[in-house]
Amino acid sequence: MVTHALLESASGYAIFEVKHMDDIGAKTEAAQNSIVDLAKFSKIVNLLSFSPFKSAAQALENANDISEGVLNDHLKSLLELVLSKPSKKSKVALAVSDSTLGGNIKLALNIPCDISEKAQDVLRGLRLHATKLLTGLQSDDLTKAQLGLGHSYSRSKLKFNVNRIDNMIIQAIALLDQLDKDVNLFSMRAREWYGYHFPELVRLVPDNYMYTRVAKFIGDKDKLDESKLDDLAALVDNDATVAQNILDAARGSMGSGLSEIDMLNISMFAERVCSLAEYRKELVDYLAEKMKACAPSLTALLGERIGARLISHAGSLTNLSKYPASTVQILGAEKALFRALKTKGNTPKYGLLYHSTFIGRAGPKHKGRISRFLANKCSIASRIDCYSDNPNSKFGEALRAQVEERLTFFETGAAPSKNADAMRKVLESLDLDDDEDDDDERMAVDKNGEPALTSLEVESPKKKSKKSKKEKEGKKRKVDEMDVDSDEEEEPAEKKVKLSKEEKKALKKAAKKLAKEAEGGEKKEKKEKKEKKEKKSKA
Repeated sequence: MVTHALLESASGYAIFEVKHMDDIGAKTEAAQNSIVDLAKFSKIVNLLSFSPFKSAAQALENANDISEGVLNDHLKSLLELVLSKPSKKSKVALAVSDSTLGGNIKLALNIPCDISEKAQDVLRGLRLHATKLLTGLQSDDLTKAQLGLGHSYSRSKLKFNVNRIDNMIIQAIALLDQLDKDVNLFSMRAREWYGYHFPELVRLVPDNYMYTRVAKFIGDKDKLDESKLDDLAALVDNDATVAQNILDAARGSMGSGLSEIDMLNISMFAERVCSLAEYRKELVDYLAEKMKACAPSLTALLGERIGARLISHAGSLTNLSKYPASTVQILGAEKALFRALKTKGNTPKYGLLYHSTFIGRAGPKHKGRISRFLANKCSIASRIDCYSDNPNSKFGEALRAQVEERLTFFETGAAPSKNADAMRKVLESLDLDDDEDDDDERMAVDKNGEPALTSLEVESPKKKSKKSKKEKEGKKRKVDEMDVDSDEEEEPAEKKVKLSKEEKKALKKAAKKLAKEAEGGEKKEKKEKKEKKEKKSKA
């Protein structure tokens, strides 16, 4: 049976005594109506103590503790002061809203806590009538405190969000992709619109951004003369030949004339397209800075745009670091994967990684292998960026060099370096091996003082079969060495030749004959020795 209730509000903690609550009739309509009615509910509960917060910082700290179910010192001292320890005569059952908080109160103060439906009904009534039950508070005080605490609580949660930099990257890459589509579409529209007036300009200036700038500068082609030739050459990368060709084409153009209002609208639209293209360049620089600050290793390995697309598709850098390499490899090709699984066809070899230059440089036979190797390095780089205290681009540069070595291995057959050696070189360049405390915390150290990095690699079945053959040959050699005396010289192991059954029988017979002859020779020697001894004794 609930005897007390704990109310956590934005202004402070309040402890109420609960009386006249029947367990049997708690679910009846009359009992539920008594919770809504203030006159009846005020007879059920009685305020024992109210401890207000001294400042907004204290209120925020207590709100964070309550949300995580932590019993802080302020609430602990209040419960110890108000509620006596339960005994057989006076039983105490405290109604709380969170089971985690109730468990911590039970462990710390040995006060039984209740989170049943009846306890929640009591707390619901307390929150409903809190402004009337808490003495010393005006009607608007609690509302203002809740509003202020809500803003500060949300701000603190956003501040301590681990993925807050990732969110900026995700929004920037999404906006960049949208701008690419818009700038392309608007540039084609400007080409078509201005082409009615000056159709020859499309052939002379193929670049979209340069075309809109030139169209905005020229305007009416009939007004273009040699005095504007230097300024026109500056717009086409200081190419005087192209500028002169544009001038000659304008003089002999077959385009139709346009009115002033039409030319004004075309120039305004070209100006908007130019401003969008310039903003896109600024956004690319912003994305590059964010990626270097958030994921420098992944940026050094793949580049800003592909790394940002991987983070955006995964949801955050933390999610990307949790993915295995097989998932990173096909990230972005989920539809093709499920289609292949449904139709029992070939699964895709790559997703977003297809845009990487490594896969483009690899041969057709090695694209799948290099994508698998690249996904493995991407997984390592994302984990280094996510879980290291001071992320650095040197790890990404080392991983990129490994991918380059693997490409040369596919082309020429040159053996690539091991991952452990590459990581050890980076650690030595960063001077991480000099600090003994960091070495004890981060990695195990072997007897020689070098970091004991794992050097396990995925081996092909051919290598395993070769190893097993070598191990067998080594075991056979050891057995042969046990039979040979130490004074005798070791002979090189000869290859065994398979013999037929008849040849084996012949060898066995020859061995038996040799053994018998050896025994007969030993007997003759013994007899000769005995005869010599007898002759000497007679003499």
